[in-house]
Order: sequence, then C-alpha cells, then structure tokens
Amino acid sequence: MTNLAIIGTEKSGRTSLAANLGKKGTSSDITLYNNDKENRKMVFVDPHSYPKTLKSLVTALNVSDMAILCIPPDGLNRDNPASVHTGECIVALDLLGFKHGIIALTKSDSTHMHATDELKKKIKLMTVGTSLQDWECISLNTNKSAKNPFEGVEDLKAKINEVSEKIEAEQAEMNDLSARVFIDHAFNVTGKGCVVLGVVKQGISKDKDKTKIFPLDRDIEIRSIQSHDVDIDNAPTGTRVGMRLKNVQAKDIERGFIISDKEIVSTDYTLQCTISKFTRAIETSGVLHLFVGLQSEPVRVEKILVDGQEVNEVKPGSACVLELSGNKKVAYSKEDRFLLANLDLPQRFAGYGFSK
Repeated sequence: MTNLAIIGTEKSGRTSLAANLGKKGTSSDITLYNNDKENRKMVFVDPHSYPKTLKSLVTALNVSDMAILCIPPDGLNRDNPASVHTGECIVALDLLGFKHGIIALTKSDSTHMHATDELKKKIKLMTVGTSLQDWECISLNTNKSAKNPFEGVEDLKAKINEVSEKIEAEQAEMNDLSARVFIDHAFNVTGKGCVVLGVVKQGISKDKDKTKIFPLDRDIEIRSIQSHDVDIDNAPTGTRVGMRLKNVQAKDIERGFIISDKEIVSTDYTLQCTISKFTRAIETSGVLHLFVGLQSEPVRVEKILVDGQEVNEVKPGSACVLELSGNKKVAYSKEDRFLLANLDLPQRFAGYGFSK
C-alpha cells in the first residue's frame, strides 16, 4: 500500500487532484481520499487546513511515503502572496529528507507551453541541492471543461505506480522491525469501543497483539484491525489501518500517539540540529514549535551549543545542539526526525534535528 501527501498552496489544485485520484473518506484538518479499486491500494492525504496551520501539512507528510507537490502557473510568482507557501512546502520536504515525490504543474489548461517551460526552470533552480532535485515535473489539469480535460493525469498515475514499486520494496525491508503505528484520529463507536485510525510506520501489527500506547505508557490490546473496511489479521509496514483497542478510551488519545512496545517519552529535548538557510537566527530563550511524528508542541530554547561552545544565537544554515524544554509529554524513538518551526515568520520551518 502507498500513502501519498498531496500538498501545495491553498489554490494549487491539490484538492481537486486528490478527489480525482481517490474517494473522499475521513476528514478533519486533513482529508483522506481512498483508492482501493486498483491492484495497488492507495490513500491520498490533503492537508486542507494548510497554510493556515502547519500541523496538517506535517501530519500529511509524516503519514505518507510519497509526496505530490502541486504548483499552479503562478505558484512561484513573486507578486503572488501564496508563493511563499510553495517555498515553504519545498523547505518542509527538504528538511524531512523526503525521498519519493512528484511535482505536479497544475491547471495546465490555464497557461501555455512557454510559461510552463519557464516554470520548470524556476523549479529546477529552487530545488537544486534539495531532496526534490530529481523529482519529475508533470503538467496536468483536472478540469472536465478544458480543451484537453484531465490532460496529464494518466501520466501522473503511471509515475505514481512506478515510484510505488520502489516504496513497497523499502516497506518490505522494514517488516522485521518492531511494530509502530502512528495514530491520526481516535473516536468511540457504539458497541465497539475505542477505534483509532493511522498508519503502520514499521514492522507488522497483528490482531490480538498485547502492546502499549505512548506517551500514555499504558498496556493495551489490539482487538481487531481493518484496512479499507476489510478485516485483516496483520498489517505490514505502510498499511493504512483502523484498529479497535482495549483498555483505553478515545478521549485519552491525541493525534500522534504511538502504538508500540517501547518509546522514549519526554518533555525536554537535546537535539543535534541543522538550521534552515531560509529562516532567522535562533536565540536562547526564544520559542519554537516542535514536530515529531504527528505530535507537536511549543518549546523554549534553553541552551545553544556550536562546536561545543555555548552561544546566544545560531545563524541560518548552521549546525548546532539545541536544548529545548516543553510542557507536554511526547513519544519518539532515536531514529525519529524532529522539525522545528517559528510560527511568527512568513516561511515558518526553521530546521530539523535528531535526539542526542
């Protein structure tokens, strides 16, 4: 199974593309579009509350294996205020080290070939040296009234399937790891109890498994598992799941909680960080927003170390160690990548790091 984030600015065409590729399902600040009609099952995730909130964008990316970045004809024009969010999406993908993706040049029916070629040149310049530099650009439209309706959509589907083969091979290699499930929705169902929705990020999660939920650090049992409304006994890496859980209630669960045997739980963090080139200096006592997995919280910068020496600020593009303090318990593993953001800036992503 492949999970895909379809991201971009508010009027980038991302939602109409997602609706063209799958059937609308669960909707909150993210909307899921399911496609189980093909041989390869897929879920498309639209962070429809972005750019108003960063949380939906990070959630969409961190439950996905592949990203489709939608850029309309004016998506990089300096006189278009929304262009900052196109840039912000590129920064987010690069900071996350996002490996698999496609750039969709949307609304191709409203532009011309020369303008599209110029847009491709801009994209190439912007993405050189980033994780997006080798992503293919595909021009398309989802306008049924266009002269060439749905032009490029079949090309996009073919590319998605091509990349999905690589993703599925990578997922198979992760099945031997200890199971981890990222939860993005939780609710009670009459007669069934607590139900959670999420993605198996690694390992194989099994029906009747006795495991734990973090950061609650509570023993639970998986009563049953569904994927695309079909009961299954086990869910390998990459599977989009619904699970009935025993010994926990939906009101106790927040987005980002993790079902696994073991996680680190903390309110304070020491991170080896790389600061983005596209942000301001980070200062001691400043407040940042921390994201890890699907969890997020504001944190205060308590200490900054550069080359082992304590400093008052760290400049964009630098490496450093940040000591951060928060108030909410967050669960993570050593391998998880943290994102940092400054919500007061136009381009909000500030850097990434790993726990020391």
